[in-house]
Amino acid sequence: MSARIIDGKLIAEQTRNEVAQAVQTFRERTGVTPHLAAVLVGNDPASEVYVRNKERACQKAGLASTLHRLSGATTQNELLDLVQRLNSDPTVHGILVQLPLPKHIDATLILDAIHPTKDVDAFHPENVGLMLQGRPRFLPCTPAGVMRLLEVSAIPTSGQHAVVIGRSDIVGKPMAALLLQKGADATVTVCHSRTKDIAEVCRSADIVVAALGIPEFLRGSMIKPGAVVIDVGINRVGERLVGDVH
Repeated sequence: MSARIIDGKLIAEQTRNEVAQAVQTFRERTGVTPHLAAVLVGNDPASEVYVRNKERACQKAGLASTLHRLSGATTQNELLDLVQRLNSDPTVHGILVQLPLPKHIDATLILDAIHPTKDVDAFHPENVGLMLQGRPRFLPCTPAGVMRLLEVSAIPTSGQHAVVIGRSDIVGKPMAALLLQKGADATVTVCHSRTKDIAEVCRSADIVVAALGIPEFLRGSMIKPGAVVIDVGINRVGERLVGDVH
């Protein structure tokens, strides 16, 4: 069987169009334009790209967006003050603090300071808890994107063995939680740096989500024919995959 590639760019464009329509309907009904405030501390090149892409996505979807650029020398208290001002601003509906933050700033402290109703990244403990209970206020963007890819591509998850490689709070853990939820109903295994024989675990998977950020970690020999592979990090499949691999 030949491999089929999931067209992520096409699905992303379709999703943006749907969001734009929903935003227009909401704006016409309420007179309110949803407003995202993004905060960028320092000049990390990857973060610059991420924030720029988010600004463009907001523009295409008809959302208002404001970028707050702060120097890498910004203190933790100065950043907390900005977060509190955004929390108190009724015209701001979502707050996104771009990670990573400079080493002298406690990222957990900053993320916990964002009001849960404006925490669009779903990093606040309250939002994490709601997600785990299956009644999310917001969903973490990358895991939600993976679920969207599976849904639009008509890839079944119920009863399937899904292997998530990586256990970060940003991707790995919430990814496993979403696959496990009722409605998705996958049987989930999470692999990490202490997992024994990851290759053998992956070969038992119907769905593999690679979320560890190591180039060429995932090899074709680790994937069984017919499995679905979603790469959400920088890693690339290191050799030709065999079978009907998505």
